[in-house]
Amino acid sequence: MVKNIMIVGVGGQGALLASKTLGQVLLDAGFDVKVSEVHGMSQRGGSVVTYVRYGEKVYSPIVDKGEADFIVSFELLEAARYTEWLKKEGQIVVNTQKIDPMPVITGAAEYPADLEGTMSKAGLKVDALDCLTLAEKAGTAKAVNIVLMGRLSKYMDFPVDAWMKALEKLVKPQFLEMNKKAFMMGRGE
Repeated sequence: MVKNIMIVGVGGQGALLASKTLGQVLLDAGFDVKVSEVHGMSQRGGSVVTYVRYGEKVYSPIVDKGEADFIVSFELLEAARYTEWLKKEGQIVVNTQKIDPMPVITGAAEYPADLEGTMSKAGLKVDALDCLTLAEKAGTAKAVNIVLMGRLSKYMDFPVDAWMKALEKLVKPQFLEMNKKAFMMGRGE
């Protein structure tokens, strides 16, 4: 059985490291893993999407609408934008941070109110967390991605040690302890 995870956000937030960390945990656990490239205007603050699929045998890296077991989102509007991809019993893990898209910045649109409530009222399982504040407490606002991975880990059946080993493989030594702290803060530990 193949599991599907979408990591969505805004360019420059660290979606690539998040997907690499998740992919490393899954590879180390012996799964066949496909990670898509980051799609979107990743260098310019535009919407980005990364797909991570794993199982005994995975043939394609792409997740279709209604197939995602998890949506991990760096930002509320991005989570709302991709709810159609979530399975009925799927889980959204989202940072409560709001980043205004270009139409809001230019005054052509308003940022939607109470997106968290709207998604919950639609029957979606939403775990919303202020990842930015936790990342800053861990030592850097750039660790939002790892805080999100920590939160996601609570829903997955892999030991904390597996995630720590993945971070050790992927994060530069000078940033490792800060990222480990951010991960544990995401877990609420």
